[in-house]
Amino acid sequence: MAPQRRKQSSLPDGYKEDSAKGAMLRYEDSLPRLPVPTLEETAKRYLKSIHPLLSESEYEQSKKAVESFIAPNSIGQTLQKRLVERRDDPKFKNWIAAWWNDAAYLAYRDPVCPYVSYFYSHRDDRKRRDPIKRAAAISTAVLEFAKQVDGGTLEPEYMKKLPMAMSSYYWMFNACRVPVKPADHPVKYPGEQHQHIVVVRKNSFYKVATHHGGKQLSTKELEHQFKRIYEVAEKGPAVGIMTTENRDNWTDMQQRLIKSNPANKAALEAIESASFVVCLDDAKPVTLHERSRQYWHGDGSNRWFDKPLQFIINDNGTSGFNGEHSMMDGTPTHRLNDTILGWIQHEKLDFAKPGVRSDIPDPQPIKFHLSPENVDDIAQATAHHVGLMAQHELRVEAYQGYGKGLIKKFKCSPDAYVQMLIQLAYHKFYGKNRPTYESAATRKFQQGRTETCRSVSDESVAFCSMMADPNATNEECRAVFRKAVTAHVEYTAAASDGKGVDRHLFGLKKLLREGEEVPELFTDPAYGYSSSWFISSSQLSSEFFNGYGWSQVIDQGWGIAYMINENSIQFNIVSKNLGCERMAFFLGEAAGDIRDLMVPELEVKAKL
Repeated sequence: MAPQRRKQSSLPDGYKEDSAKGAMLRYEDSLPRLPVPTLEETAKRYLKSIHPLLSESEYEQSKKAVESFIAPNSIGQTLQKRLVERRDDPKFKNWIAAWWNDAAYLAYRDPVCPYVSYFYSHRDDRKRRDPIKRAAAISTAVLEFAKQVDGGTLEPEYMKKLPMAMSSYYWMFNACRVPVKPADHPVKYPGEQHQHIVVVRKNSFYKVATHHGGKQLSTKELEHQFKRIYEVAEKGPAVGIMTTENRDNWTDMQQRLIKSNPANKAALEAIESASFVVCLDDAKPVTLHERSRQYWHGDGSNRWFDKPLQFIINDNGTSGFNGEHSMMDGTPTHRLNDTILGWIQHEKLDFAKPGVRSDIPDPQPIKFHLSPENVDDIAQATAHHVGLMAQHELRVEAYQGYGKGLIKKFKCSPDAYVQMLIQLAYHKFYGKNRPTYESAATRKFQQGRTETCRSVSDESVAFCSMMADPNATNEECRAVFRKAVTAHVEYTAAASDGKGVDRHLFGLKKLLREGEEVPELFTDPAYGYSSSWFISSSQLSSEFFNGYGWSQVIDQGWGIAYMINENSIQFNIVSKNLGCERMAFFLGEAAGDIRDLMVPELEVKAKL
């Protein structure tokens, strides 16, 4: 569900507005803190989540491990006490925030592209098929959005009428991830002192001032800047492809880059401090598949994958976005992209202001001075990236049969409905269900990010099994389907309330001290297996997108991103050559099966 953006007139007790912080952050300090669930409720929810994944004997073993963990005077009770103390410590606005940013992202050493980055594919702009005009309009709109973020005037988002944490917007502009061992770190530059963007064309980087004489460049002036880059850009060494490397390798490569010439440090800083990056690609993707590939990774060059915001414009005027995930989840960048595309579509900004000031300087080349060792590093990164991406397949399944309009007539949560559709498709493929992750937002809490929604339940497995049973009636299948949808809605609600099991267990394990024995709960095979995401899924929907997606998280797994629009459901399917075409077929078949299951119920009601 997309967060609401209108101002809320009445809020529950405890929410206070601090107008001194500006509109965007005015509720930030009064948001509730992320709770710590009781051991008993997490134990109950955890056991329910693993039950459908295990044999009877495996489940009994896990049950004993859980009971031992939560018993009086157990290590579990000790860890819970420590976690509650951390939650209540005024030093921490959110007990998991620093741990999670580090463990899930900054200390993660596999390449950010493809394993961390995500992309959006924009719908076409009929008025701006010229890439120069498209790039300038997008840049104008993004700069307007940046003005609202930096000035604190952006209205907060709301979920179910409650304000959401906006603190991660701090990392949206003039920020960058920096490779360091053993864990990367983010850097943030003051926007008013770094009023420029970086434009990449043919692997060459250019610094483009966004303001001149105290005034922001108009769209026409930005067009002139982009035109100059198209005129002068010559093919350069693919320095940016090093950002696709393993993070330890990239750390070493960057150190060698800095060591080889002092000017390279200034070049890196110009990129890191830029408000955002515009990539002018010499590609002409047409199909949804081609576009998704281009925005997800392209050929690995003409990018800087450590930047949180990269807008990609192709020679045929198609456009998209690539985001780095470490300090900011998809909902803020979804809002950014959805907003700017809406402004452009509806001409909400003055894109046609005439005149170009003659004294605006041309784009400034950002030059890297490369040693033979740096050139070797680029060659190594290129070979690694090309080889890695050859192992990945991507398929876009744009299902046009129906969308949320019909699903709502079935009186179902559209998201839970599509999650069950994915479960059914997986069951058709493999004959069983396996651990599935769906992202649930916890931004109603201070510094909130995400929690796991475990999509597989006894109810979802019963539904998939019954759909495979030729003797099951439609009435029986409908009944178990509705139970499965209800179970999913319940878990999602609990996860969004900070009561999922994964973050809580993660926090408890983090508080084990040196010399303390690891509890059996964490060594039990079910603990590792139940958090091995054979399906990694999430939904973000926009009528201005025609695609979005990311990678699978384990080699035996799938990355399935989906958009639920009014009359369509679109899936972006990624795997390490597990058969994306077949998964696309089964998703389409499952969508048809559930529709055929539910439509007769509507017809009966219509006759009554």
